Amino acid sequence: MGVTRTPRGKWIEEGLRALAAGGPEAVRVEVLAQALGVSKGGFYGYFANRDALLTEMLDAWEREVTEAVIERVESGGGDPRDRLERLFLIVAAAGDGPATGVGPDLAIRDWARRDEAVAERLRRADNRRMDYLRSLFRSICSDEDEVEVRSLIAFSLRIGYHFIAADHGGRSRAEVMELTRKWLLR
Repeated sequence: MGVTRTPRGKWIEEGLRALAAGGPEAVRVEVLAQALGVSKGGFYGYFANRDALLTEMLDAWEREVTEAVIERVESGGGDPRDRLERLFLIVAAAGDGPATGVGPDLAIRDWARRDEAVAERLRRADNRRMDYLRSLFRSICSDEDEVEVRSLIAFSLRIGYHFIAADHGGRSRAEVMELTRKWLLR
């Protein structure tokens, strides 16, 4: 019986976990192989080098936070409010997923501060996310200024939610998020 190779996607997923935990410097072939419980030889069957892995990790992240999310939202049908509700649920459920979670997103944002190519990818992904939010909010709101404000608030909450440590005057974070969701959809 032949040796079973670790799938390419597992290397990318583990790379995204390492990125989330320690930034791009933490994405090392030896460390990933150890985390996967395999030898590093299998890595070179998929990737020419570490840079090729980093590129594919960014590709996977960008695809998952843009087109894959949009496809999931759109596939459920419904009116724009239904789609916004679904989007909010999908984003909330993403939690700390390897590609869609807040960890990789924040690590890529930090990395983009030091690498212009990563910054360009981040800009492209953020623009795609904002364009989609605008299209949904535009369907429930005719004021372009309000569309932009709602889109920015919704997107900012996705990015900044984990940085906010404030209390909410006797309300739980979940209660305030529900109030925010209702406000955004009014």
